[in-house]
Amino acid sequence: QVQLVESGGGLVQAGGSLRLSCAASGRTSISYAMGWFRQAPGKEREFVASISWRGRSTYYADSVRGRFTISRNNAENTVYLQMNSLKPEDTAVYYCAASALISGTRDLQRYSDWGQGTHVTVSS
Repeated sequence: QVQLVESGGGLVQAGGSLRLSCAASGRTSISYAMGWFRQAPGKEREFVASISWRGRSTYYADSVRGRFTISRNNAENTVYLQMNSLKPEDTAVYYCAASALISGTRDLQRYSDWGQGTHVTVSS
């Protein structure tokens, strides 16, 4: 099992940027793909981005492609989500998650370990 802790959320104006971090601990010797998901009030949790174990493959939701960038530093057991050109509709709780499917996936069900989430609020 991997323990995940997100940080970097906050309040930002539309058009601004935030960088989320997710620190992993526990069984980090096992290879994991990592993903970011988000959940807005009253909505289901949705896929944002994922990155393969070695960082060679990334996937993005259409709604964030070109604005968000996922990256990882395996030496530091950390994954990042750089969010630029933020919009009010990006407001949500953002979660990072780990998947044993090391190529990465958009499928929420393939992620076994989840963080507690970090709040992102984008004001108009």
